[in-house]
Amino acid sequence: MNSLNKCFGIIKKDCLKYISSQETKSQKFKNKDKMIKSFLIPLSFWVANKSHKGKTMLVGLAGGQGTGKTTISSLIKIILEKYFKLNVFKISIDDFYKTRKDRYKLSKKKHPLLMTRGVPGTHDINLILDFFKKMKNKKFSPFSLPKFDKSFDDRVKKKYWYKIKKKPDIVILEGWCVGATPQKNNNLKKPINILEKNMDKKLKWRKYVNNHLNKKYKSLYKMIDCLLYLKAENFNLLRRWRLKQEEKLNFNNLRKKNSKIMNKTQVINFMMTYQRLTEHMFKETVKSASVVMTLNKNHQIENIKFKK
Repeated sequence: MNSLNKCFGIIKKDCLKYISSQETKSQKFKNKDKMIKSFLIPLSFWVANKSHKGKTMLVGLAGGQGTGKTTISSLIKIILEKYFKLNVFKISIDDFYKTRKDRYKLSKKKHPLLMTRGVPGTHDINLILDFFKKMKNKKFSPFSLPKFDKSFDDRVKKKYWYKIKKKPDIVILEGWCVGATPQKNNNLKKPINILEKNMDKKLKWRKYVNNHLNKKYKSLYKMIDCLLYLKAENFNLLRRWRLKQEEKLNFNNLRKKNSKIMNKTQVINFMMTYQRLTEHMFKETVKSASVVMTLNKNHQIENIKFKK
């Protein structure tokens, strides 16, 4: 308990400063101290205890859209760096999305729904595999990784990419489908929403996504040393939180030209492409994850469970 209190005293200012940067006038975080002290500090101790000097630990952080993956992973990074003095690199699986140009080609060649970023098959999976292999290799040379701008729905120019100059002690890969497993083919037959019913009548899109999960994504996720999962109660809650997220994105990008910020109808349609796999993860990822953080209806961590 003394270690937890000491840690809280050291990291509190930085964590609260970061949280404040994520707030808007209409969207404020509640019970900040409790979230940090009762959940994120114990989680950071758990991660730090599993890390080994000289060997990069690959941590996956999953959760449905709007669960707060970016916020949680950023706070864990602050704690691990500030208190444990570890070198942490954090990136989203979203940063590895294929470019708009490549997704357009994919949508013409395979299925129109693949123009929409998000599902397995719309990421440059070879790039992530190469990144993970570099992290597992004892020898290290500086390299760059892409950065994706959701307000433009495309990658930023290479000069703005992430620069990895030093081998990290810990890498956090966060994303909604990190650690996801494929479904059985029989489970693909029944459409889960009107988007699947109207736009994927022959199951081409569903099978394409599932096949990707069963191949290179499976190889990628096997390389992860531990998986942290943010579990929401249901998909309706995620939809509500995701709408708030888009409002915030819109607020932060009001002056940008050619913005791809979505309206309410577009967000709802967009989330339909995520629904099948998200609901599958509700059932399966809670079993495979190393740590499960359950969120309540107020968007707060209610409890945390560490697997043996």
